[in-house]
Amino acid sequence: MTSEFHTIGLIGKPHHQGTQQTLTRLLHWLHQKGYEVLVEERVASELGAKVEAVDLLEIGERCQLAIVVGGDGNMLGAARVLARFDIAVIGVNRGNLGFLTDLSPDAFEEPLAEVLAGRYEIEHRFLLETKVYRHGEVKACNTAVNEAVLHPGKIAHMIEFEVYIDDRFMYSQRADGMIVSTPTGSTAYSLSAGGSILTPNLAALILVPMFPHTLSCRPIVIDASSIIKLVVSPHNGEPLEVGCDGHVTLAVLPGDEIIIQRSSEQLKLIHPKGHNYFHVLRNKLGWGSKLF
Repeated sequence: MTSEFHTIGLIGKPHHQGTQQTLTRLLHWLHQKGYEVLVEERVASELGAKVEAVDLLEIGERCQLAIVVGGDGNMLGAARVLARFDIAVIGVNRGNLGFLTDLSPDAFEEPLAEVLAGRYEIEHRFLLETKVYRHGEVKACNTAVNEAVLHPGKIAHMIEFEVYIDDRFMYSQRADGMIVSTPTGSTAYSLSAGGSILTPNLAALILVPMFPHTLSCRPIVIDASSIIKLVVSPHNGEPLEVGCDGHVTLAVLPGDEIIIQRSSEQLKLIHPKGHNYFHVLRNKLGWGSKLF
């Protein structure tokens, strides 16, 4: 075995039969090739084999490569933890669209062998850091790979807030919320809300108002180094939330300030050689093929 990847972590969606089957195949295939394999503890017990079960932090500390089996949601959950480590991440798609998961569960062996032999492409995807301030003190914080979303909670209704970019007032809003998305997230919730697709190499963020109470308000793309501040009106009658990738929820009260900015952490995402982002878009979004 000659590879820069000596210890490989396996991560997957718990209690999912297809994921379990793929993880079992991966485990057997990697062991045959002589790799040390660590399995994320939530799925280790489902594989029916003697494995070393560890948490995500230990995978980040000990492994050079993590293979995530599942959909983009599983990749996002793993990425928020693994981005703080110098570890490469690749995905096997067991979800729906799978923008972040390249490998097919039915034929992962050949492209994965190429990756393990050092023939791959690297993308660095930046994350967002979100902090909720109350009376000048940080009350909650978390990171997101796709987006941070200010919204009313379980029942949609109009809220009032102000938006500042680098401490410069941009506008006030009456809307159902605001999506602040990375290029990675531009094909997720932001796209559904009418935002533009940003190619992954762009150092940019997109702000997408959710059902704004004005016809003139449109998505806007800003530099990724900008600091976004959302100031929630003290006249909002109910608590709000900020969702990070739809997984983590931060509580927000009327009058709070939300600071959203580019995180220092980056996800090291790797692809088999020949990866083409526009091919992925055509395939996942049903765009037309060449006419001539």
